[in-house]
Amino acid sequence: MALFELDQVALSFPSGDSRREVLRDISLTIAESEIVTICGASGTGKTSLLRILAGLTEPSQGHALYRGVPIEAPPEGTALVFQDYSNALLQWRKVAGNVALGIESKLSQDEVGRRVAESLALVGLVQNAGDYPWQLSGGMQQRVQIARALALKPSVLLMDEPFAALDAMTKAGLQDELLRIRMETGASIVFITHDIEEAVYLGDRIAVLGGSPATLTAAFTSDLPWPREQVATRELPEFLKLRHAVHDTIRSR
Repeated sequence: MALFELDQVALSFPSGDSRREVLRDISLTIAESEIVTICGASGTGKTSLLRILAGLTEPSQGHALYRGVPIEAPPEGTALVFQDYSNALLQWRKVAGNVALGIESKLSQDEVGRRVAESLALVGLVQNAGDYPWQLSGGMQQRVQIARALALKPSVLLMDEPFAALDAMTKAGLQDELLRIRMETGASIVFITHDIEEAVYLGDRIAVLGGSPATLTAAFTSDLPWPREQVATRELPEFLKLRHAVHDTIRSR
């Protein structure tokens, strides 16, 4: 059974006396333990598509399924990571308190403490548990948001351009951190980005949205070897070929 299945999904919103069509005829299947990156130019409906997978937006037409069941609310076992880490965190709560936010009302104090410690260890922030978010760099704040998602023990991470606002070195470090977390937890990941190189570096498959309304213009399967490495992987002929293919597909739209 597929993890996610989109079948001829369309999305439109009221706009004056008519409707503005955002997505049209999107059909996509995402498997368990897969990283699917969704790439495209700004304004092509990438975030809208992620919101449908997250159960936050209902498609206007078509069917969106999670493990064979229609998505009518946020699917159990999924966690959403946003681009805007500064507003996603509570600045008056310490790092440990932010990580505990989604679980503290559901679990015992001991279990909350254990999960917070495990999640901070996964993102390398154990020593910062007592800091406030405003005391951390942007990259560290984004790690806190990822740790909060991991504390939920999700089987699926839905990520909306989470590294877009970061500098190149911090972004590269978090990309590798994400791949390591995926290997350690087995989580499936759907990752939205407008950065072609990021999409190719991270993805088992790369789905490209284009046009207005947006359609799924292409889906590429990556043959890049694992584990991946920032310099060596990006110098491989297979990486360059796939990057050019994705780039040409986006430009053609």
